[in-house]
Amino acid sequence: MISTALAHIPIGVVVERREAKSAWADTLWRPVLVFGGRPAANPWTWLGGGDDVSLFYAGEAIVELHRTEANNYRDNLLSGRPSVWVNMRPIASEPPYELRAVTVDPAEGEAFTDAGSNLVEAVSMPSEIAEIVHRFVAEHYVERPFVKRARSQQSTIRRNWTHGEAGE
Repeated sequence: MISTALAHIPIGVVVERREAKSAWADTLWRPVLVFGGRPAANPWTWLGGGDDVSLFYAGEAIVELHRTEANNYRDNLLSGRPSVWVNMRPIASEPPYELRAVTVDPAEGEAFTDAGSNLVEAVSMPSEIAEIVHRFVAEHYVERPFVKRARSQQSTIRRNWTHGEAGE
């Protein structure tokens, strides 16, 4: 598939594995950090931790920036807590998750949750990534005024007819 993205940002993802205090799970996993660039580490490299918590470099993904989504990126930057959404899919091996995608588009981040078994987490957007997104928005954002669609006379007649108001 050909990408229509105008900009690409490589993102490294760090996940946390925590011992669970639950009868249903031994461990809990969640993305906790993203950073810009391509590290020399291989995916699923152990980064450190303590007795109950370990950090792993899960791998690299690419944030694609599209002109048509500049409004969503702007909303994210203005939210007070700009975020990057990380989408990981469970797999039947170790490590138990596969890094699927990352985005700075809140609507796309919400859409990631549609696949109910995926692990989706919004993590804080680092300032160097926010700066790239800000420059992209400054270049591509276009204010679009809200235009209320006027009803046609035909739809008004149809609406009245279905509500028993026609011919009265």
